[in-house]
Amino acid sequence: MRSWRDGEEMTATSDPMLRALQLAKDAAARGEVPVGAVVVDPQTGEIVADGHNQPIADHDPTAHAEIKALRAAAEKIGNYRLSGLHLYVTLEPCAMCAGAISLARIEKLVFAAIDPKGGAVIHGPKFFEQATCHWRPSVEQDEARAEEAGAILTDFFRARRKRKQS
Repeated sequence: MRSWRDGEEMTATSDPMLRALQLAKDAAARGEVPVGAVVVDPQTGEIVADGHNQPIADHDPTAHAEIKALRAAAEKIGNYRLSGLHLYVTLEPCAMCAGAISLARIEKLVFAAIDPKGGAVIHGPKFFEQATCHWRPSVEQDEARAEEAGAILTDFFRARRKRKQS
């Protein structure tokens, strides 16, 4: 099976961050905070699982995009350890999600937009830098997609504020 890593044209279904951005837009359309996440097997380029924020729909404060994607990936492979897999997410993970990423043993985390208020990877508690963190993925920011991911969030919250003012 060829993958996006083999140099084929990237599409929303073959490029993990493009897929995550589409999931973020889907979440926004459902009234959820627009964050999308995709778990990928870097050996094959296969998308193992994905998810978007669903705390409102699921009546579950833990139903963040990363948690949904990690749960689906664990279910699919039949193991709570997701060693060797990569996670692409449109927004810097919060402390809860960083903890789940560590517990799942994700090999690499790639996020697009930074989150100075709620992020916990390069902001806030800097979860992976703590002595009590037993597993640290490699971390990259997808700076090329940061603006687009940030704009999706900005537009979503601007529209919500506008509705509240009406």
